[in-house]
Amino acid sequence: MHVTPQPTQAELEVLQVLWQRGDCTVRDVHEELSATHTTGYTTVLKIMQIMFEKGLLERDESSRAHIYSSAVDQSETQGRFVKDLVSKVFAGSTSKLVVSALHGKATKKEIAEIREILNELENKK
Repeated sequence: MHVTPQPTQAELEVLQVLWQRGDCTVRDVHEELSATHTTGYTTVLKIMQIMFEKGLLERDESSRAHIYSSAVDQSETQGRFVKDLVSKVFAGSTSKLVVSALHGKATKKEIAEIREILNELENKK
């Protein structure tokens, strides 16, 4: 079974653009990233080519400007990052992660959403 590698920080930023906007050309991704980064077009192109080789992206080569799309699921990728974070930083304790994340930073709306999720999880057991 082929395991898709964990994206690097730069690769994750490209994936976030694709997850938000959908299929894009390199130019589209570069323009989006240029709003917050000083990354050059050729750097974005190289990152996306490497991501394609790793299996993180799919590429449609039927037109002059290649169209890229994410080959990895957003929720699955986020879940992998969270599991890694819990394991490495919080010694496997999900509750320590949640307490750290919520400590004085959650809005009332977010707390209500979290409470609803916890109730759903509790009802499943």
